[in-house]
Amino acid sequence: MSRKRREQPIIENVTITGVAAEGKSLVRINDLVVFVPFVVPGDVVDLKILKKKHSYAEAVAVKFHKLSSVRAVPFCRHFGICGGCKWQNLPYEEQLRFKQQQVVDNLTRIAKVELPEISPILGSEETMRYRNKLEYSFSNMRWLTQEELTELDNPENNAQRKQPGLGFHIPGAFDKVLHISECWLQDEISDRIRNSSYEYAVEHGIPFINLRSQEGILRDMMVRVVTTGQIMVLLQAKVTNPSEKEQFMGLMQHISDSFPEITSLLYVINNKCNDTFGDLDVHVFRGEEFIYETMENLRFKIGPKSFFQTNSRQAYRLYSVVRKLAQLKPDEVVYDLYTGTGTIAQFISAGAKKVIGIEYVPEAIEDAKINAALNNIDNTEFFAGDMKDVLNESFIAEHGTPDVIITDPPRAGMHPDVVDVILKAAPKRIVYVSCNPATQARDLALLDQGYRVTAVQPVDMFPHTQHVEVVTALEKKC
Repeated sequence: MSRKRREQPIIENVTITGVAAEGKSLVRINDLVVFVPFVVPGDVVDLKILKKKHSYAEAVAVKFHKLSSVRAVPFCRHFGICGGCKWQNLPYEEQLRFKQQQVVDNLTRIAKVELPEISPILGSEETMRYRNKLEYSFSNMRWLTQEELTELDNPENNAQRKQPGLGFHIPGAFDKVLHISECWLQDEISDRIRNSSYEYAVEHGIPFINLRSQEGILRDMMVRVVTTGQIMVLLQAKVTNPSEKEQFMGLMQHISDSFPEITSLLYVINNKCNDTFGDLDVHVFRGEEFIYETMENLRFKIGPKSFFQTNSRQAYRLYSVVRKLAQLKPDEVVYDLYTGTGTIAQFISAGAKKVIGIEYVPEAIEDAKINAALNNIDNTEFFAGDMKDVLNESFIAEHGTPDVIITDPPRAGMHPDVVDVILKAAPKRIVYVSCNPATQARDLALLDQGYRVTAVQPVDMFPHTQHVEVVTALEKKC
């Protein structure tokens, strides 16, 4: 006999007190920390506990008694469902204040090293339509909100319950896609291309993919819009016979005819069970296979598989901070660790004797070499491989001892072996760029035996989210 699940009680008249990770807010009830989504500090609510552990719980607000004075009205109709932009209900100034505090808390509580005064966060000048890249997923059965389910409860509306969708995955559910009619993350041309493609596909009966059975044709759409005005659109499709190919090519022709402003219209035939296409051929339907982004006098060639910071204008401010804190001299050798497509390496190359870039992804290194040649930069070298394997004493002996190391690792931070090699290489200065203040703080504690922190500059790359970048400068201790 199955055990009946006990219904959790409602906790009444709780005042939300702070902001937590993953875009949630929090309140302490006795010794229990309770995390709550879609509320802001100052809200007075009734809470229903969903999950409870020893020292924390997760809950949802089931009733609002009082709205916070710092609450903002979300501007997106999909807020609270699609899972993105979780802080739209906070004014941007408040978002920046909490991000600043997040950096302070992590560096002081985890790193526990001597710190200078942390500089005020650099906010993004654009808080809407700031992303240069978005990816949308097709699904043969779109996710329905509770309101839609209620409206469609009538059996006569059963067909509408099975409508396809083109949009974003619901958090934590690979097979559930929320149909998006408007997204404020990217230029409105992205909305028009996506909506027009959806309408054509539905009208012409082109099957959307079933994410469980993998039946169907249309899989994925990627849109890039850069500051130069160039637009790249890439569609992925599962095609197994000439009839399906003809249907898919009809959609591609529709996009081409409807949006002449697209400069790079591409497609991928992907018959795998996932949407990754790094190992697949990209076909040009119209235009070029790439677009260009610019920063100062540099041009960066971006292909369909290229990585590039998704907030172009704020990336320029981030790289400018890196260049300033690096304090480069013309006779210095720089190592750029986790270089990606070499954007930072090329951005700072004019101020150094030589820049060595190291990156795990071979395709990214090829992009870095192409862009260096495009910009007539001859003092950069790029190497592919796992950082902890490539960056060793023999590599440094061959390519020169670094005077400055710039490191921009993934969210997990640096491997301890990489930290050890940096300490042995003993550069004069280190500039550490991080998208995760917690792991950066951990690494700063490891570097403290040889380096002192001289500057900390938070930068907001992603408005309306909890994410924050931190650029930290370190100097070798005497």
